Amino acid sequence: MFSFFRKKPAPTSAPPAAPAPATAAPTAPPAAKTGGLIGSALVAPMEVPVAPAVAPERQSWLNRLSDGLRKTGSSISLVFTGATIDDALYEELEAALLMADTGVAATEFLLNEVKRKVQASGATRPVQAKNILVDALTQLLKPLEKPLVIGERQPTVIMVAGVNGAGKTTSIGKLTRHLADGGASVLLAAADTFRAAAREQLAVWADRNRVEIVSQEGGDPAAVSFDAVTAGRARGKNVVIVDTAGRLPTQLHLMEELRKIKRVVTKAEATAPHEVLLVIDGNTGQNALQQVKAFDEALGLTGLVVTKLDGTAKGGVLAAIAQEKPIPVYFIGVGEKLEDLETFNAREFALALLA
Repeated sequence: MFSFFRKKPAPTSAPPAAPAPATAAPTAPPAAKTGGLIGSALVAPMEVPVAPAVAPERQSWLNRLSDGLRKTGSSISLVFTGATIDDALYEELEAALLMADTGVAATEFLLNEVKRKVQASGATRPVQAKNILVDALTQLLKPLEKPLVIGERQPTVIMVAGVNGAGKTTSIGKLTRHLADGGASVLLAAADTFRAAAREQLAVWADRNRVEIVSQEGGDPAAVSFDAVTAGRARGKNVVIVDTAGRLPTQLHLMEELRKIKRVVTKAEATAPHEVLLVIDGNTGQNALQQVKAFDEALGLTGLVVTKLDGTAKGGVLAAIAQEKPIPVYFIGVGEKLEDLETFNAREFALALLA
């Protein structure tokens, strides 16, 4: 699935006879939930397939993803340029995976899977072992592949956290564009009152995406969040996105502020927040995994947005997350443009990494 938003087809529409573009009704068996809109009225979440699309725009994204992951993948792919599969190849593969910040546990899993399947299949050529690694990596990453569900609640309240520099506010801007393009009305909450100019930065994104924003100069972050959720419900918005202050998980007083924001959001809407997302920088490798663990303990994360995968040698961190803390990855990013943030697909990522 490559769109977490889908319009409900008219009741009289006949099912398509051939694979349809990304915006058409699916013909494959259902596999994942998402919500949809007809005009401004929410419809029930629908079942949509998770099979990769073949639309030209998706292929363009895959090309950018492959280019972005080249620094990580090339060191791993070099392992398979020899003539035979032997102990030396496995040693080089183990070292390459660890250097890519795949982590000890995930590296051990992948190495054992490759060895087992090579032996079972009787493979003798390194290219065969590489294809087996692609399958093993896909298997490992599959639990991270889950769509963001919009439409079950109105408004759907999304709380976004992350350390300074991870690309949190920019990712919110890109996510807002995705949602708006899908037909959702979005309200932004500028609850990042800790960082200078954060409110102004979010206001720029609100203006670019032509959505409303709730902010207060020097206001209390929890109060801003409460006002935004209340306003979102009163104005009939489909989504409220709460931008919180960037902080390190070691800043205990600031982490407590995040907990307070979550509690206050719940006071404004009993079932909210419906999503708690963490934006992590793919360049930080194993440190990103530690962030996931710390923020999940504090907030109960429901999903991740992984940014800045372009040019990093540490793209293997997604395998480490899948092995040690398998929280869904809703989006990954490989650049600064709006189209450089896309939904995560395990098979696509594995193929792009080892292209």
